[in-house]
Amino acid sequence: MKIHVTDQSGTQHELEGLDGWRVMEVIRDWGLNIKAECGGSCSCATCHVYVDDAWVEIVGAPSEEEEDLLDSVGDVRSNSRLSCQILMNDDLDGLKVTLARSAAKDEAA
Repeated sequence: MKIHVTDQSGTQHELEGLDGWRVMEVIRDWGLNIKAECGGSCSCATCHVYVDDAWVEIVGAPSEEEEDLLDSVGDVRSNSRLSCQILMNDDLDGLKVTLARSAAKDEAA
């Protein structure tokens, strides 16, 4: 299954993901610019992405815990999600996301 990721510089990448993997794991393992400091435990917000408008309903709404973490980043939008909280499945084949500046490894804290 494919994930289409636009990085912070606007470069588009087509990544191969696996069923049951976190979107964050796929992005990280392909070497894109994502901190993902907590490794997927929904405790840091450093895997912040923007879900393409066409995919927002399919991905679903964030949990209350995820919303609380998203409130801690300065570049949050209505389509913001933590990529560690999105699990790949057949319904998400072709998912499009954009990496937020707050997720960049070189972003100042």
